[in-house]
Amino acid sequence: MASTPLDRGADQTGSVSVPPTSKDIFFDRTFRALTATFTWLTLLLIILIIWMIGGTALPAIKNVGFSFLTSTTWDPNQSQFGILPQIWGTMYSSLLAIMLGGFFGITIAVFLTQGFLPHKIQIILKSIIELLAAIPSVVYGLWGIFVLIPLIRPIANWLHGTFGWLPFFSTSLSGPGMFPAALVLAIMILPTVAAISQDALSAIPEKIKEAAYGMGATRWEAILKVLLPAASRGIFGALVLGFGRALGETMALAMLVGNSNQLSLSLFSPADTLAALLALNFPEASDYEVSVLMYAAVVLLIITLAVNVIGEAIITFSERSGGKK
Repeated sequence: MASTPLDRGADQTGSVSVPPTSKDIFFDRTFRALTATFTWLTLLLIILIIWMIGGTALPAIKNVGFSFLTSTTWDPNQSQFGILPQIWGTMYSSLLAIMLGGFFGITIAVFLTQGFLPHKIQIILKSIIELLAAIPSVVYGLWGIFVLIPLIRPIANWLHGTFGWLPFFSTSLSGPGMFPAALVLAIMILPTVAAISQDALSAIPEKIKEAAYGMGATRWEAILKVLLPAASRGIFGALVLGFGRALGETMALAMLVGNSNQLSLSLFSPADTLAALLALNFPEASDYEVSVLMYAAVVLLIITLAVNVIGEAIITFSERSGGKK
């Protein structure tokens, strides 16, 4: 018996397939072309930014060389420039912030996705946490100066008086310093870490949790030994994004870190960061000093790119290791 058009349009699963119209083909090809165009434009924009910053920094790179990365002196009057304290302050503050913000961000994500609260309250708390990302950094800086520093100063001075023999508490907190800057930075990256970690945990199929319960796991055993490992890729990505966000923060750090050109392990001593250095020195910089500051910007860009590349490499390696197992 001859097949009908309906039979010819049916696939092996019994569903009816409709061939795309010329309009569908046009929109599909247009969308693909636009996607490819914007992808290449993004890459070209990154190359253009690196080219312009590197071109402006080239005179300083030729004159100062790699001693710029190891020197601790910043004196425009003597034409002596070094950013080792700023590199140290950038990495130190970012590491402290990601340890604090990462811990609380992941904890919040677990708390909001694993049924500890009614659904309506979860939505309210999630919205409040996400609103933290909308607060301008200068407001965080003012809050840190007028609220946070006076609040933690007695505790910091007690730690200095009691455990001053430890390098981390070797100085008192007289004003702006590394610890208040890191605390504010941790609050600023908290919404990023919490939101992405929530998405990673929510994406885990419910059957995985049910299987853990079926094998006799308690609630916390299922969370710590099953759900968090299953969501580890997304959580690690959240930490990498939060760390990158912390590396580039400017105004809050410029207001709270103290802007002191020194190397110290103390949590309460003033320090400096690359982003704060750029923000505070550009307005009065001479032509050559602008070139030096662009050199510092190149270093900050390289650090940020290196963090993202290393993070992606770790994620890829862990996926391959998990696949082999």
